[in-house]
Amino acid sequence: MALGLSLPVDTVLYLLLPMYAPQFGVSLAEAGLLLAANRLVRIAGYAWVARFCARRGDRLACSLAVAVAAACSVGCATLSGFWALLPLRLLWGLSFATLNLTTQALATAQAEGAARRSGRSRAVIAMGPVLALPLAALLALWLGPRPIFVLLAALALAGLAATRRLPSVSHAPVQRPRGWKLPNSLDAWSFLEGLTLDGLFIIGLSYLGKDLLPGNAVVAAGLLMALRYLAEILLSPLGGHMAERLGAERLLVALSLLTALALVGFGAGWLWSGAAVIVVLRALQLPLLPPIVARRNPGPARVQALAARSVWRDIGAGTGPILAGLLLPVVSPLWIYGVSALLLAWAALACARPHTNAN
Repeated sequence: MALGLSLPVDTVLYLLLPMYAPQFGVSLAEAGLLLAANRLVRIAGYAWVARFCARRGDRLACSLAVAVAAACSVGCATLSGFWALLPLRLLWGLSFATLNLTTQALATAQAEGAARRSGRSRAVIAMGPVLALPLAALLALWLGPRPIFVLLAALALAGLAATRRLPSVSHAPVQRPRGWKLPNSLDAWSFLEGLTLDGLFIIGLSYLGKDLLPGNAVVAAGLLMALRYLAEILLSPLGGHMAERLGAERLLVALSLLTALALVGFGAGWLWSGAAVIVVLRALQLPLLPPIVARRNPGPARVQALAARSVWRDIGAGTGPILAGLLLPVVSPLWIYGVSALLLAWAALACARPHTNAN
């Protein structure tokens, strides 16, 4: 609930910043960097966040995260320019890391039913963005893009009522990883899923939609991005139930291959229909990774493994907006999304190979 109320601070910025970049005092390339910054800081920040939550307990850590999210939203409403907005994106990145890692750790605390709990969790988280995105798009046409973030700050602060219900006791200490390990199949899939679906796809939807529907693009993109979260509410619990019955790895491979086909169609010009298929498939995939990770890494190692997968996803999702800002103005979308689709399909097939707990 706390993450669902805070998340619109980020999702609405993904909608408005590429379309209204001059009003925020940034270029399109700088907008891509800003949207990537919150993910890039989490690459180093997840380990620190995991230790902080273990020492201080979920209640204090998540309450601080909600307060910081609200402050970042106020900053987006009042500050302009790349260097003024960059610290806000970095702080939001640590806030999201705290809330996201806590939700995954609580959902997978027991192996039985972890996929179902992960699906329900994703549905609750999506409720905030599914309401905020279309309203923000309409308000942007009336008030402009900046005042909306004052309202989103108040919405985020409502999450403090939810964090008070979290446990305050400390956890078992999270061990620091020893040395550098080569990425495994789940790492590669997490990286490419973040690169394509949370990076290239979202920025491409906003950027390409602006050209196809001038004047109404912000409303169309806002509705479709809201559909992405509505699909999570409706379909993520279904994905969790399907994983319990069919096997999470098998379902992950099948859905990823279908997503790759949809990405090719998106790049080929079927923008809105391709995007609609992608958001449905993404919603079904979201509950799958945490139970896979928890099963392959039983016991206290679960939290560190979840953090590691989140890091790789954030590396991809942080790289995606940067690549989108650089490539979309000069490279054919078919090439961009066709190549990324092939890589995602390859990574999904690699996840189906025999594995050990190290994977």
